[in-house]
Amino acid sequence: MSSGDPGSNLDQTFELGDVSLACGRILPQAQLRYRVYGTLAADRSNLVLYPSSYGARPDDIDWVVGPILDPEHWCIVLVNQFGNGVSSSPSNSDLGLPENGWQLDHRDNLRAQVRLLEEVFKVERPALVYGWSMGAQQAYHWGVLEPQRAQRLCCLCGTARTTPHNRLFLLSLRQALTADPCWNGTGFEGVPEAGLRTFALIYASWAASQPFYRAEPYRRQGYASVEEYVEQAWLPAYRRHDPHDLLTMLDVWLANDVAAAAGCGDDLAAALGRITADTLVMAGSHDLYFTPDDCAAEARLIPGAQFRRIESVLGHRAGNPRDAPEVQAVIRAALDTLLADALTND
Repeated sequence: MSSGDPGSNLDQTFELGDVSLACGRILPQAQLRYRVYGTLAADRSNLVLYPSSYGARPDDIDWVVGPILDPEHWCIVLVNQFGNGVSSSPSNSDLGLPENGWQLDHRDNLRAQVRLLEEVFKVERPALVYGWSMGAQQAYHWGVLEPQRAQRLCCLCGTARTTPHNRLFLLSLRQALTADPCWNGTGFEGVPEAGLRTFALIYASWAASQPFYRAEPYRRQGYASVEEYVEQAWLPAYRRHDPHDLLTMLDVWLANDVAAAAGCGDDLAAALGRITADTLVMAGSHDLYFTPDDCAAEARLIPGAQFRRIESVLGHRAGNPRDAPEVQAVIRAALDTLLADALTND
């Protein structure tokens, strides 16, 4: 059941009951939290699913509504992935860490999202699944594991399988947190202040590009140094999270592999070849997590997929350009092309 009206943009809760996870564990009384913008059409043809990215909550990413996703045309359902501290997570449920026998992956997010759309919105085939970063990973899972459902995919700055280089980045973040004295081997006994500070330094160094930092735009925002910028602009974003939630989301990202999820073993081409949705893959020119080469290589494995490169020094955040209207316009134009037939038939 859902609390609240599915046409309201207030945060709402979808009660899933006890959920069998892909790892074999049962998550009791699981919940998805979601937010809705726009109105669902009478024929239920205009629903856009927008899964969250790493650490993101609706207030962090809902700026997309308007500049990129028009609520006058679309009913936009922004759903929080498991582990982000809003939907079921270690901090608010019985969900535990892999150290204790738990392992979430995107199959769990997908199954819960399918139920949300079917049971609350009576929608089996969303018009679009739109995702950035970990949201793009979820969009790929929709396309591969539920090819008859998603009509279109927009995958921004994310890959269908976590690459070895990206894996090293994630492992460095995990090591930063678990090297803190508060870590006891299975959980945290306090706030890992040193671990979080190292975590923020690593994340900030990868998220933007070398040209971005060379231009020192943070000085125009009043920060005296790059260290001050990370301390005041990045660290609070991770301090607000329970560290167990941060680890859970990292582990989902580490496990991201649509080929394995689809039972294709190591054959990524076979998995991505299952996608029948009209697909747009976009990559930031200076993204250090999900490089244009990696994204383009995957796009070539998807039948009929379009690939677009976003020229921007924002790095990974070129896919979430909250304060860059010129980059927003590039994404909006590409997305409008993908959605042209739907808008024509509206």
